[in-house]
Amino acid sequence: MSEVVQRTVDDGVAVLTLNRPERLNAWTAEMERDYFDLLEECGRSREVRAIVVTGAGRGFCAGADMQDLQNLGENGDSARERAQDRRPQTFAHTIEKPIIAAINGPCAGIGLVQALMCDIRFAAADAKLTTAFARRGLVAEHGIGWILPRLVGPARALDLLLSARVVLGEEAAQIGLVNRAVPGEELMDTTLAYARELAEQCSPASMATMKRQVYADLERPLAAGLAQADELMLASFTAPDFVEGVNSFIDKRAPQFEPLGA
Repeated sequence: MSEVVQRTVDDGVAVLTLNRPERLNAWTAEMERDYFDLLEECGRSREVRAIVVTGAGRGFCAGADMQDLQNLGENGDSARERAQDRRPQTFAHTIEKPIIAAINGPCAGIGLVQALMCDIRFAAADAKLTTAFARRGLVAEHGIGWILPRLVGPARALDLLLSARVVLGEEAAQIGLVNRAVPGEELMDTTLAYARELAEQCSPASMATMKRQVYADLERPLAAGLAQADELMLASFTAPDFVEGVNSFIDKRAPQFEPLGA
């Protein structure tokens, strides 16, 4: 079991906890590998229907570990070799199950990238979020230049990137950077309640299809997205989950949808 990323599973919800609290869960190559490995395992597990990502202690992820950054700065060739071996930071988009970030504290740089690559984001109202890159002599890394304007619009994205200013959770919710801001002491209860509702009430097959649709539709014309949606809708009418969804509604009971997994 990984020491830098911990996993628990309960009621169909996996909780992945970035676990370097003494460093505000600063991102390392080991953490990245273990986090992506665990996401992949959760994607294959029939026991898991939704995934929550959070940080141990008082931070979510304060960005790249400065020692790692220093080493990369001193050895450009090593940095290029490492980049070739890495999975893309959009890896969470390839997991068919919903991934919800619970941003409990400082969330910066590549830590913010990981939060934005989750499908849903809840944040503590006083959590501090920042892109950080411009203040480290870096660029809009790891696809943040693609996802950020799609969440908050190009003008706000440029504000957050160029200034690297700190945004509190409350403002983040107002501008669409996160879905919801709640008092810090309520964050995990709120996030887990949402994740459990997905696990208990929503079809895993439907959620997987919708997730693929949304990310694919970001890059294709409306006509193409509409055509595929119509095909998928017709196919869904003959799927077992549609029958179960209708029957459970009529019977006024919780649905029993089939899990996804290997």
